[in-house]
Amino acid sequence: MTIKPLSDRVLVLPNPAEEKTAGGLFIPDTAKEKPLVGKVVAVGPGTAEIKMEVKEGDTVLYGKFAGTELNIDGVDYLIMRQNDILAVY
Repeated sequence: MTIKPLSDRVLVLPNPAEEKTAGGLFIPDTAKEKPLVGKVVAVGPGTAEIKMEVKEGDTVLYGKFAGTELNIDGVDYLIMRQNDILAVY
């Protein structure tokens, strides 16, 4: 990976969207919801005021409209500020 986030930004690989319901019905692409969980791929250095609390490899929960979508080498990522992340687990 050649992308290094700056400042307090985090690069996240979103989990894939659900393909079918619990009852076994397949969900069409137009009805799939954007995933809200992903894996941290890269972390910026932070700033003098903001200490980075997430690290590479963390699984994070973020808001529905968080981040900016990027496509790098055919893979979709989100880049967002650390304060857009709601929880780490």
